[in-house]
Formats: sequence, C-alpha cells, structure tokens
Amino acid sequence: MAASTRSMQYALQKAMAPSLVVILGATGTGKSKLAIEIGKRVQGEIISADSMQVYQGLDIITNKVTAEECAQCRHHMISFVDPLVSSYTVVDFRNKALALIEDMHSRDKLPIIVGGTNYYIESLLWKVLVDTGQEDKESGKEKEEGGATDRKEELEKLGGAELHKRLAEVDPEMAAMLHPNDTRKIARSLQVHEETGVPHSHWLEKQRGQEGGDGLGGPLRYPDPCIFWLHADMDALDKRLDARVDEMLSLGLIEELRDFHLRYNQQKVQDQSQDYQHGIFQSIGFKEFHDYLTAPEHTTQQERDTLRDKGIEALKIATRRYARKQNKWVRNRFLKRPGDCVPAVYGLDVTDVSRWEETVLNPALQILDSLRKGEQPAVEPIRVEGVEQRNKRSHHTCDVCDKVIIGDLEWTAHLKSKKHHYHVRKKRKLDDAAVPPASSVETAPCLSQDTSSVVAPGCGESEESSRDSRPTDKEVPVTL
Repeated sequence: MAASTRSMQYALQKAMAPSLVVILGATGTGKSKLAIEIGKRVQGEIISADSMQVYQGLDIITNKVTAEECAQCRHHMISFVDPLVSSYTVVDFRNKALALIEDMHSRDKLPIIVGGTNYYIESLLWKVLVDTGQEDKESGKEKEEGGATDRKEELEKLGGAELHKRLAEVDPEMAAMLHPNDTRKIARSLQVHEETGVPHSHWLEKQRGQEGGDGLGGPLRYPDPCIFWLHADMDALDKRLDARVDEMLSLGLIEELRDFHLRYNQQKVQDQSQDYQHGIFQSIGFKEFHDYLTAPEHTTQQERDTLRDKGIEALKIATRRYARKQNKWVRNRFLKRPGDCVPAVYGLDVTDVSRWEETVLNPALQILDSLRKGEQPAVEPIRVEGVEQRNKRSHHTCDVCDKVIIGDLEWTAHLKSKKHHYHVRKKRKLDDAAVPPASSVETAPCLSQDTSSVVAPGCGESEESSRDSRPTDKEVPVTL
C-alpha cells in the first residue's frame, strides 16, 4: 500500500513538474554554470542552444563547456557538425532537439535548454508553420546535396532589388513588410512560395489564427516551461566580458584561430572566397582577427603585434555589442511578446558574482521547486508594461531622404532624426531658389508615401497633423 502511495505521489509530482527549463541571458552571464547546478539536483540533461557550438572545433572562442563540466551533467548538441558545413539551419537544430526532449521525457529526465542563440530557443518553445512541414518531407539525398539551402543561396545572389521585385509579384503583402536590402528574408519568402505554392504571408496569417498564435509564432509547444533570464548591470557585464576575452587569450585563443584558419580558411582567403556570414566562420573572432591571420609573410613583428592588438580590441567590442543584442532579443521576443500564450519569465540578477548562490542559484532552485510542486513561486515573474505597443512591419518611403523604412517605430525615429530634418531644410532651400519670387506657388505635394498614411514633416503636412501622427506612448522600462 505504501509503495502504491509513493507511486501516486511521484506520478502527481511528475505531472506538475515543468516540461523543461530554459535559461536565457547574454553571453558572460553564467548560463551554463546555472544549468549544470540545476541539472545535478533535478536529474536533468542539458541541450545547448548555441548556433556556433554545434560545430566541431573552436572550443575556446565559442566558449564550450569543458570535459569536467560535461562530466557533472550530460550535455547534448555540441561539436557534432563538420566545420565546413555551412547549411546547418534552425530547422535542423529544432528537429534534433525535439527528439532529444521527447527521449528525456521518456526517461524521466528534465530537459534544460541553455544558450545564447535565442531564435533556436524560440523554435523549441513555439510551434511555427513557416517551415510548412517541408523539412519532414525532405529525402536523404536532398539533404546530402544541400537541396533547399542551395536554392536559397542561389536566390540571394540575385541581389535585393531583383529579389524584392519577384516577391512583390507573388506575395505583395510580404514584400511590403521586408526591406529591399534584406536579401536573406526575401529569399526565404520566395523559397516558401516555390516549395508550397502558397505565399509566405498566408502561412503567417494561418499561424496567427491558431489558438495561442501571434505575429511571431504559433502556440506554445510545451504548456508549462520554466524560464529564467540572467541579467546584469551592463557596466559590470562589460568588465566581465573584457576579462573573459583576456582569459580566452591566456588559454590559447590566438593559436586556436590560427590553426583553424590554416586548416579550413586559408585556401578560401587565397581564392577570395572566404565567407564570414555562414557556418562557423560567422562566429565572433574570425572577422576581428582577419587582418592578423592573413598578414603577408614579410609583415614585421611590430606590425603583427599591432594587428593582434587591434583584433583583441575589436573582439571585445563585438562581444559587448553581441551581449546587448541578446538582451534586446529577450526583451522584444520574450518579455514583450504579444498574445495570451506567453510563459512567465523569472529574472535573476547576476551583477554581483560574489553573491551568486544568494541571488541566482538559490532563487532559481526555489522557483523550480515550487513549480514542480504545483505551487506559486514566491518570486514574481518579470512584468512588462506597454506590451500592447507593438512595432508593426509597415512599409514607409521617405522621398526627401530617398530611403525605405520598414517598421512604425523606425519610421517615427526617422521623422525625428537630424538627417531627415537636414534634407527637409535643404529641399526647401532648393525649391525656394527654383521658384520665381513674383509667382504664386501652391504648397508642394507630399513627398513621402507609406502604407500607414504617415507623412514626413516638411513634405506637405501641417504641423498639427504632424503632431497627431506621432506616437505618444513611451516604452516603459522592464520592471524586475
């Protein structure tokens, strides 16, 4: 009888437990450290959601966990893709990771998703129809030969103007939402239309129509994920990131890059076919040290040292910039995500590393323990006010500046910019100089056109209407 009671209690606890744990955060916030500590305590296994760590090699620059750390908690999705492969996509990651999650659930293991590639994490949390199910229909031969990836790259070579023209013919709604220079997204939309015969915008509309769906994705794939966001004061994080680069250098970062360059990239550089936009070569480090790694043999040691120092400084700047980009993604795609089907996100302050157990580990374990028991955690999730103020992907054209703007927020910012007002004043002076003083001239026609009927100040719009067209709601900072 006692055994039966214990079995019932275990089944009840299992039913209440979160389906998975997700750890978000900028680079350098200690995501892997927290994942390992949680995994050791709750019989968990870790799935790395890092688009660069899937590749073999470059363990230092991609900041992979060490063998000792892997021994503490089992890790997946690290160092299994050949570094010369440039066609590994988020769809490949998603399909493999979902199979791992299913396997962990069957073994009563708690999946812990951790990594800095946030769109990889999104692909696991939310169902998306954009891929149209084609990845499930691909033959092994098509995957080996590149298939859809080759077609997308072939389209990208056509250039933004031609691509945008083609997209406007088959999917004008999608074309209006994409900037003509955004060749990757335009090529993807054309590819979706070619593969399915259905405009990409129609797939997105169907996605939004699903219960729990929104403009960014479909409904949640798992109903009860536990999500942590590790955040820190940016000044403190910047210092930590600079120190981490210095530590990487002491571990042999330069030697790692040089060796990898000689084995995989030197011939491409000689053929002028190097590509820092795809595969592992887009990882932070290669672009920054390109001049140093490709310096001619006759380069003096002093010149090499100068190139090395420039590479180090560029690496630190790129790392700090990437951390801000990651935080922005979390705020926009998780904290401000529209709709009702949005999971709670619990913030953990990692600013003071000396208090890590007090401010990070213990609160995380308490939150997870409460959720596993079906109780409300004592710590409140992050609340964001003003979520309803979304940035619509409207198409705007400013003829004064000869510029295409995508997005209402970007358009509003452009109208207020010094550059726009400079061009407005310049045009007025040119118009005044071209008009004879004695003639009566009507007000110049509007020079800005867009799908939201917003007109640039100085282009035929009255001051009053200009004020009325500008958003008055300000973004409210995140409350932690």
